[in-house]
Amino acid sequence: MATRPADVSGSEQWDLTPRPPSASSVQLVRQMELPDANLLGNVHGGEVMKLVDSTGGLAAMKHCGGPVVTVALDEMSFMEPVYVGDVVTVKAMVNDTGRTSVEVGVRVEADNFVTGRHVHTSSAYLVYVALDKEGKPRPVPPVEPENEEQRQRQREAKLRREARLARKETILQARRAKGE
Repeated sequence: MATRPADVSGSEQWDLTPRPPSASSVQLVRQMELPDANLLGNVHGGEVMKLVDSTGGLAAMKHCGGPVVTVALDEMSFMEPVYVGDVVTVKAMVNDTGRTSVEVGVRVEADNFVTGRHVHTSSAYLVYVALDKEGKPRPVPPVEPENEEQRQRQREAKLRREARLARKETILQARRAKGE
């Protein structure tokens, strides 16, 4: 993890050396239990989302070398149910960075060791902002993809960022036009 040495003036200096996406890779593994279930007996989607956010946040912190906060959750897709007793593996890695933000891709898989069921249950993209010691946004290191798959993930992350910013601007324009 990068360190944050303070210079003689007291302002923080951050290690902004470019990093490969693989350097941010993290996995969280957890067996799902009864308290995780919804009324249908499946694992509640909110429990899966919490695991996704926690794992994504760890990947972002690993990349940035310090604290981050979640600012957006894009495209949370649930493709298969997770059942009580399943062992869930959540994988996360930074796809791209902005000036103070990082986009993290997260993949959730579930295994049932008794039946042999192994499924990709859900995926999501989350955006985190790195914070300095005063809790203000601070610069983050850029990402340098190592292979074509990582370059593709970075290109797609840039498209999602453009879409998020365009959506935000459209909403702001509509509010201004309405006088809010």
